[in-house]
Amino acid sequence: MPGPESLSGGLGLDLGAVIFAAGSLGMLLSVRYRSMKNEKKHMEIQKGKVKIRALGLPRARVPLSDFPPLKNDLILRAAQGEKVERVPVWMMRQAGRYLPEFRAERKHCDFFTMCQTPELACKVSLQPLERFPTLDAVIIFQDILIVPQAMGMEVLMVPGRGPVFPKPLKEPSDLERLDFSPDMEDSLGYVFDAVNLTRERIGGRVPLLGFSGAPFTLMGYMVEGGGSKTLSKVKTWLFRYPNESHRLLQGIADIVIQYQIEKVRAGAQLLQIFESNGGDLSPAQFEEFSLPYLAQIAKGIKEGLKRENLPSVPLTVFARGANWEGVLEKLADTEFDTVGLDWRIEPQVARKRIPATKKTIQGNLDPCTLYASKEDIYGEVVNMLEGFGTERYIANLGHGMHPDHDPEHAHAFILAVQEVSSKMNQK
Repeated sequence: MPGPESLSGGLGLDLGAVIFAAGSLGMLLSVRYRSMKNEKKHMEIQKGKVKIRALGLPRARVPLSDFPPLKNDLILRAAQGEKVERVPVWMMRQAGRYLPEFRAERKHCDFFTMCQTPELACKVSLQPLERFPTLDAVIIFQDILIVPQAMGMEVLMVPGRGPVFPKPLKEPSDLERLDFSPDMEDSLGYVFDAVNLTRERIGGRVPLLGFSGAPFTLMGYMVEGGGSKTLSKVKTWLFRYPNESHRLLQGIADIVIQYQIEKVRAGAQLLQIFESNGGDLSPAQFEEFSLPYLAQIAKGIKEGLKRENLPSVPLTVFARGANWEGVLEKLADTEFDTVGLDWRIEPQVARKRIPATKKTIQGNLDPCTLYASKEDIYGEVVNMLEGFGTERYIANLGHGMHPDHDPEHAHAFILAVQEVSSKMNQK
């Protein structure tokens, strides 16, 4: 009986091309089928301890030893305090709705299908690098709310509203619904598949960044039932149920630590923890309900990587709005290598409070600056770089890209950082 090689040869076809085409078609059909379902039905598979399988054809992960050497390691060197030729730059939410190519992909499937399909997650992760080849990092396309999903909570992405939890945590007894020790492969294996595939497709051009939400930010969504301007429900928990709040925060922290370790095992080369709601706490609340868990996460990841003989990778913390006197310094005292800043602190002030001899700083251009002219963007970049300096610094926005940003203005930001910092380093 003829083997597959003879069949493909007799037809004048390349077997690899046939397999790739079949796999792509299977993935596309799977995505289109799932996108035809309403989102409620789609999310049924994510309740409780049901396994969440990656969509598309299965694929063996590439071992870390088989990845090519890095051609551009600027961001890793900057995070570790080493000298760089110019300041590295990337943008939070650089893979997102402001890109026409992202919106084109999003038309065919719902948000979480994109997250759970490694081929799609990889494709959109790489879109910014394909459009802006001088970017210094790729961030994996995922969402912070897949951690609550792994804990057994249902999350819907509702058009016009954003993330919605149909059954939020209303009282301490609801904690019994949560799985505080989810199987990483069963519940989050699709993320590691996407990380591994993306690292392979990058081909050593730039490092791959993985991320997670921080415990308080995730707790906020789980209790509020979605986004909130006041965070009144989660703050009620902090006042009325402090012990149970700490139990939940600790459980999330433990999961985040292992989740990030597994990302490194899959191929992530640096990690960032987003405490997006940190600035909505009072300084005292931040020091009780956020800072200890952030410190635990940094320490736990570093110890875990060492224990499991995995590569040591730089860690960044971004606690939006937590710029209070004394608190920012305590963040810098944790084992994070880089402290990310929002736009509500002057670069000169931040650099004085976190000197280059101590930690790397990342940030902090106001995202709304990208609505300005390219000339004005250039001027703002000059001011930012003069404030931070070029040593132990990673350029970024002070928060994520907006859906209505012009990609050309994002490109202007990237090019300005690279041109200005190169000139500064040559002086």
